[in-house]
Amino acid sequence: MTVVSAILFSVTWMVCATWDHFWGRPALLVWRLVAFALTAAFILSLLAGMRYSSGWLRLSYRVSAVWMGLLNLCLFAAAACWCAAAIAKVLGWDLDRRVIVAVFYGLAVLACGYGMLNAAWLRVTRVSVPLPHLPPAWQGREVVLMSDVHLGNVRGAAFMRRVVNKAMSLRPYAVFVCGDVFDGPKADYDRLVEPCRALTAPGGVYFVTGNHEEFSDRAKYIAAIERSGLRVLNNEKVTVEGLQIVGVHDSEAEEPERLRKILQDAALDRRQPSILLAHRPANLAMAEAAGLSLQVSGHTHRGQMWPWFWVAYKVHGPFAYGLNRLGNLLVLTSSGAGTWGPPMRVGTKSEIVLIHLECAAASV
Repeated sequence: MTVVSAILFSVTWMVCATWDHFWGRPALLVWRLVAFALTAAFILSLLAGMRYSSGWLRLSYRVSAVWMGLLNLCLFAAAACWCAAAIAKVLGWDLDRRVIVAVFYGLAVLACGYGMLNAAWLRVTRVSVPLPHLPPAWQGREVVLMSDVHLGNVRGAAFMRRVVNKAMSLRPYAVFVCGDVFDGPKADYDRLVEPCRALTAPGGVYFVTGNHEEFSDRAKYIAAIERSGLRVLNNEKVTVEGLQIVGVHDSEAEEPERLRKILQDAALDRRQPSILLAHRPANLAMAEAAGLSLQVSGHTHRGQMWPWFWVAYKVHGPFAYGLNRLGNLLVLTSSGAGTWGPPMRVGTKSEIVLIHLECAAASV
């Protein structure tokens, strides 16, 4: 955390210093203090939230998280100011430095506002997925993939209710909840997931943990999920009308040997289709070798905010988002319903995914 804090304070200094340089006179001291105080508030509320819960702490986190999003955008606005000034000097253009900084920092503020509105707009992404040997009972059925709701200091039970209502309006035959329902801070977990009591489907509603449920003892999160009525797949397989559904928690799915053992113990029947619920699109070669037909995941947020898409794709390759194939394994990754850190999305969307299942032979 020391390194992260140093980076955040350095970025804050650069953003303030660039404004001072281009505006022509130092900003008022009070505004510099506010900028550094908000950066400090984010770090402190993030750490304190793991152990304590209060209205003031939630407010501090929400305000400072918005600042983190704006700071991210202002960092690139500052870089753009220096680039524009350098280009103008080379070309001999006489550009007003105040205009340069006002335009780029103004665009950052507008992008911040857009990002908050965009993150609050929950969409439905529809995807057709062909599976081999799909039994007649599942052909044409639709299931919902839900991930990364991130309930905690920013999103609460009201947001969870919106997600559940959106999912239920689609009348899915089954629902897959692939982790990070909770953001991680201390909270009333039962209250946050109380709306999940309305999350029902004929084929079942299944949950596995994400990395945010693994920050501390995951038992408290799993217990709250179970009390809300969802079926927790504890590194196990269930078969529903000829479709094999395997759920692996994030800690186990992240470790290749543990994942290998769980998939071996699942004793998959390769003559029947199978779906793996795992929070991250990782260790895919292992899932493919085990004979799984489809893996559904979240975690990546598709980078959440510009320009961090490249990080998500650098880490996960083409599997950072959407439907992709590795050998005989299809991998479907959602950008998630919620956000982590800044409650905004720039260049990505908040979504739940409606999966239309069809027989692979029918798609030829």
